[in-house]
This record gives sequence, C-alpha cells and structure tokens, in this order.
Amino acid sequence: MTSTVKSTWSSTRHRGAAAVALAVAAALVAGCGSSSDDTSDNPLSEGGASDGKTVVVGSNNFAESILLADIYGEALKAKGIKVEYKPNIGSRETTYGLLKNGSITVLPEYNGSLLAYLDPDAEQKSTESVNAAVKAKLDSKLTLLESAPAEDKDSVSVNAETAKKYDLTAESTLADLKDIAPELVIGGSPEFQTRHQGLVGLEKEYGLKFKSFKALDAGGPLTQAALTKNTVQAADIFTTDPTITKEKFVVLQDPKNLFGFANVTPLVYKSDLPQEGVDALNAVSAKLDTKTLLDLDTQVQLENKDPLDVAKAWLQSVGLD
Repeated sequence: MTSTVKSTWSSTRHRGAAAVALAVAAALVAGCGSSSDDTSDNPLSEGGASDGKTVVVGSNNFAESILLADIYGEALKAKGIKVEYKPNIGSRETTYGLLKNGSITVLPEYNGSLLAYLDPDAEQKSTESVNAAVKAKLDSKLTLLESAPAEDKDSVSVNAETAKKYDLTAESTLADLKDIAPELVIGGSPEFQTRHQGLVGLEKEYGLKFKSFKALDAGGPLTQAALTKNTVQAADIFTTDPTITKEKFVVLQDPKNLFGFANVTPLVYKSDLPQEGVDALNAVSAKLDTKTLLDLDTQVQLENKDPLDVAKAWLQSVGLD
C-alpha cells in the first residue's frame, strides 16, 4: 500500500531554506573551487550553453550535488559533447533562475524536493506522478529527464547496537519498530517532532510511539553523534549520509512512503541539450541506485577522494565512459 504524501519544505541540505541573491552566489562560488576541470570561475558569467556548442553542468553547494554534476558532465563528455562546469552555485532559489535563463544546461535535482519548491501543497503518490507534477509546473524552457532509483531523503535509522539488540536489518521496515518503539529515544530536528513527515506520520502510518524525542539538528553532526553514542537509538538520517556506512547504522525501509520521494533526476534547459546528451544522462539514471550513491558519497566525504576521479571510475565500472 502506498500512502499519499504531501510535499513539505524540509530542512534537508538539498532543499535550500532561503533565497540567495545572485550576487551572493557569485561571491560564494568565486571562493569555492571544484575538483572538476573546464570550470568557470564565475557561475553567473555569460557564454557556455548559449553558444549552442557547450553544455553547462551546474551544481548546488553541497558535496553530493558536485559529485552528481561530475558524473553527468563526464557521461556527456564520453559522447563527444563539450562540457563546462559551474559548481557550488548555491540553493535552488538561485539555480532554478539560472536554468530558466539558459546560464545552466543541466543540474542534478531531487524530484520530490523540486516539486515542494514549485508547489508546496502538491501530493506525492509515486515517482511517476511526482515527475508529471513537476513537469506541469516547470518553466516551459525546462524539463526533467528520467529519474534514478537513487534517493537522498529522510529516513528513520537505528544504530548498530540497537539493530543487534532487536534483530533489525536493512530489510526491516518501520512497521518492525511498533512493539519496540516505546523503549527507544528518537532524535531529529525540532520540526521532526511536529511534522507529518516526522513523529506525527510515524504514529499515524505505522503506529509508532517512542519513549521520548530529543531535539537535535536536521540530519547533521548533532544527530549523527547522538546516534553513534547511543544518546538516541533511532534518528532522522539522510539515506545517502556516509555516516551510515562509517557507523554501521541501519536504515529502515519505508513501504508507505511517509518520507515522500527524492529521486536523483537531471533538470535541463531543453534547447541546449542534444538528444545524445539526453540519452547519456538517462543511461546514468538507469544505473544509479541509493546503495551506489551512498558508496560514492562515502568515497568523497569520508575517504577524501576527488569527486571527479570518483565520477570517472564509477562511469567506467558501469560501461558509460
């Protein structure tokens, strides 16, 4: 059974919480380099895709977006397409405007989060319905390509000690917590306590009533540390957070889709991406699942590998180089 989920403007890192002025974004990028080659110093500069020969691949200002941009860009290069990178631009409020005016051709997006930006009241029933709703709201010059199975979204995860104690595995679901939730302290952002995509929905959809709630941060270092130290036994952790691998957290499955959809999906400026580019990016999406993205994020964020090198190695491993 799949429940209907309303989009909420969550505080996750890929759902920029506040508008960022273009001038500020330019200054930010000027001070933040990228490991990618062919990178312009200023993400707001003229040129690039507008000349009809170069595809401009942008990214938001967090590590996973930069990695995904490198994957997209290198997949396009493998098809003989000239690519320019504009990384670390800022939040969705900025990047969406740059896509509309053609300054960016391709941007890694998350379908449900983008829908929440375009229509905060939209319902999310499936990946397909979310993508259809996004396309209906997009500027006419833009479109979504095919979504990857990979998602980066909220989850309820338990630490290794708790998983061992209650025999919880990667195949376990939130429903498996029903009898043991009264023994567990759960942590997350203060908003997690009052949101449907939080304690309210966990009780309504899965019948979960926890021992107590500890207000921390939105999947950040406070939450990670509390779960690691067993201050909380369950917490709201993003599904591609490398801490999951490092600390052996167990992410519980969400069969009722309480936390909505956040599939990695290329958002593109249609007129500047040739069909071979569309095909190349769709081929990337077909190969990219959440487990793979978590592994790639771990290489970049914990092992300190260059995201461009990680992107190239993965594309080679799946025959897309």
